[in-house]
Amino acid sequence: MQNEEMLNDREAMEAMQKQGEEAGQVIEETVVSTYQKIEDGVVGAYKKIEDGVVGTYKKVEDTFVGAYKKVEDTFVEKFFTKPGETVEEAKKRLSGENE
Repeated sequence: MQNEEMLNDREAMEAMQKQGEEAGQVIEETVVSTYQKIEDGVVGAYKKIEDGVVGTYKKVEDTFVGAYKKVEDTFVEKFFTKPGETVEEAKKRLSGENE
């Protein structure tokens, strides 16, 4: 009788251990899944911020570069072009690219 009780106790302990392992696995999967969702949300938010900042920077850069080129072209046209010469031709001549 005592052997049967020990066998039943052992089987019960093994069943409980298996249930504990299964529960631990479910908890682990849930935690990992939750952290993955949080990570995806944070990365997505940072990506939106990055896109906004970079996009704004590019617009500012394009505006300033475009304005500078207009001023440069006007300056070259007024002071450095020869009669019948385009601004681009004058820029090449001044930079020494024709050599």
